[in-house]
Parts: sequence; C-alpha cells; structure tokens
Amino acid sequence: MEILSSAMAMMMMMMQKEHLDYVLVPLGLMVFMLYHAWLLYSIQCNSLRTVIGLNAESRHQWVLAMMSDPMKNGVLAIQTLRNNMMASTTLATAAITLTSLIGIFASKDSDDPISSTKRISITICFLVAFLCNVQSIRYYAHVSFLITAPTLRDKEKYIEHIAKTLNLGSHAWSLGLRAFYLSFSFFLWIYGAVPMFCCCCFTSFILYFLDTTSKITKDIDNNLFKKESGTNNHDAEAALEPDYYPLAGDNVCQNTSLDNV
Repeated sequence: MEILSSAMAMMMMMMQKEHLDYVLVPLGLMVFMLYHAWLLYSIQCNSLRTVIGLNAESRHQWVLAMMSDPMKNGVLAIQTLRNNMMASTTLATAAITLTSLIGIFASKDSDDPISSTKRISITICFLVAFLCNVQSIRYYAHVSFLITAPTLRDKEKYIEHIAKTLNLGSHAWSLGLRAFYLSFSFFLWIYGAVPMFCCCCFTSFILYFLDTTSKITKDIDNNLFKKESGTNNHDAEAALEPDYYPLAGDNVCQNTSLDNV
C-alpha cells in the first residue's frame, strides 16, 4: 500500500507539472508578446517616446552629417559601419554555434515530447537571431556602398534611402538581440514552468525601462534635432551639388529606380 500511495503521489506531481507547463508557459509568452506589441504601437504612434525611435532619428542625422562632406567623412562612415557589422557577426556566430551544440545533444537523447519542445523552442530562437543578424550585416554592407557612391540628381531621396537602409539594419539587429532575450526564458523552462514565467515577466519589466526614454533625454534630443536638422540639410545639399557624377547611360529612369533597390 505504501508503494502504491507513493506511486500515486508521484503521478499527481507529474500531472501538476504538466498543468503548469500548459498554463504558465503560454502566459509568460503572452506577457512577452504583449509588451512588444505595445512597443511596436508606441514606435508607430510616438516614436520619440522610445529609444528605438530616438536612435532611428539619430542615425538619420548621422547620415546627413556624413553626406555633408563625403570626402572628409567617408573613412569615418565606413569604420562606423564596420564596427556594427562586427557586432552583428559576433552575435550571428554565437547563435549558429549554440544551435549546432543543441542539435548535437538532441540527437543523442530521446526524451519525452515536452523536453523536445523545449529544445526546439531554444533552437528556433537562435535560428531567428542568426537570420536577423545576417540580414543586419547585409543592410550595413549595402549602406557602406551607398554612402560612398556617386551622388545622384535627386539628393534628398538618395539620402533618405541611405538612412532608411541603415535603420533597417539596426532594426534587424534589435530583433536578433530580442530573440536572444527570449531564449533565456526557454533555457529556464528546462528547470520548470515557474522560472520560465518569472523570466518572461522580469525581462519585459527590464526592457520597458531600457526601451522608453525619460523626459529630460527626449527634450534634449528634440531640441538637438530641431536645431541641427535645418543646418545638416543645407550643408548636405550644398556639399553634394558639386559632387554629381553622371552614371553611364544616366537618365531619369535610372535615377528614380534607386528607391526600388
């Protein structure tokens, strides 16, 4: 009877753990996704309220500053882009290495479906991080060509295209980094559903303070952008005007096709 009762107690504990997995894991993912849905809404509606929006505007101003004197700032621009590419390369290498290690250990074990789901979830996070960082490297490499290319006739659209491409690279890098953040929660899921749920809530709480800006920072950046925006645009237009080099077979269609690159 004692053996039977202990077996029944073990079965009840296993059932309770499974119920926790079915309840807390989706709840933790919902908290993480709801926070990022709110962040995306904030970026679309009030971008200067978020660090991502302020950084996007800063990169736009940086492109204007670099293009104001391309002969003088060309080396600085390439070095800055190279540093960003090295950061993305490091994260991509770490992600694909961890994915390979998980695949090696998974091939040796044949555990229950929940354990397999945990490994698959971690692997998906690392694969998403790898793909996002590779995409980020692609955008940065493209910008390194555009920012030193001969100036086209429509200079405003040309600069806007460079700034947009640079921001796409940075956004891809941010997505890859957040895939790493989510992988921490799936790692803790190995030790139970409660640590995984707590990690999702704690990560969302910390990211809120990292993603939002204080009033002082927002006021300083707003004043800086308003003050320098007109000057940078004027300098960029004046500096780019004499540096126009017509491309082979230059015509209006070739110049306007830049937006479709």
